[in-house]
Amino acid sequence: MCAEAQRDFITWEDLKLHDQSATLDNGGDRSRVIVVDQNGGGDSVTVQGAIDLVPENNLQRVKIHILPGVYREKVHIPANKPYITLIGDEEKSNETVITWHDKAANKTADGHFLGTWNSASVTVLSDYFCASWITFQNTIIVEADLGVNGYQAVALRIAGEHAMFYRARFLGSQDTLLDETGSHYFLQCFIQGTTDFIFVADGFAIAAHHRDSAADDTGFSFVNCTVRGTGDVFLGRAWGEYSRIIYAYTELDIQVRPQGWQDWGVPSRRNSAVFGLYECSGRGAERNTTEDWSKALNISEAMPFLQTTFIRGEQWLKL
Repeated sequence: MCAEAQRDFITWEDLKLHDQSATLDNGGDRSRVIVVDQNGGGDSVTVQGAIDLVPENNLQRVKIHILPGVYREKVHIPANKPYITLIGDEEKSNETVITWHDKAANKTADGHFLGTWNSASVTVLSDYFCASWITFQNTIIVEADLGVNGYQAVALRIAGEHAMFYRARFLGSQDTLLDETGSHYFLQCFIQGTTDFIFVADGFAIAAHHRDSAADDTGFSFVNCTVRGTGDVFLGRAWGEYSRIIYAYTELDIQVRPQGWQDWGVPSRRNSAVFGLYECSGRGAERNTTEDWSKALNISEAMPFLQTTFIRGEQWLKL
């Protein structure tokens, strides 16, 4: 059988299993399916064990089918293992959970603080990563009377180029999803947290974006989303001079603080950050006051953020 050629794009096929009973081919062809079953019926009883089976510098898609269960482990996917997909059973993302309990203030064996980045339950450094029907969780809870310092607790850290998540769940408290670097597409996902729970590198905000140069073509674009919660929040925080966060066609069923957005204590960022709403609904979108540095976008201003072309999806998404 001829080997599958390297594909520098992601398709729906990369997110699906045609035969959920398939197991790893002992003949060495590792571009099929590796099965994870904590009860011992697959190729590995742990998710990390399955990752370890993937050859270094792999050039073909490897699908890791994780059977329902709560996998209490810390998972690391290194940069030299691209083209990996983690797949749970369809419609059972709440039954397939990868969970751990580190926070930034925890210490390593040599006495150093873990820090936010290393608190992640799952770390992905490789390119062309996919995940579908999986829950990523960090069980650390921010205790209000203790403050938030040191309680950064990431569920998933993604730092590879070109990744897609479909029907995945991200559960945590502070800093749930660390979208560190690269172009990433989250479709029909659920993200839960309290403080900056979607961020790129802490007030209480939905998202904190870091961008230090106008030439840096990055940002967060929330399109056709629903945001719900309790308490009052900022829509976003400027974690960089040129932070960029856009909400479009999104229901904001939340109590937004009167300022709407926060400049991270650096007033100059009000002149350079890009924060805006387009055709949003809900009580969070119907505010009588707004910061003069945020704006209601018109269609021409919003258009660059409404399609996957914002993340250059035409180059690597074939859906």
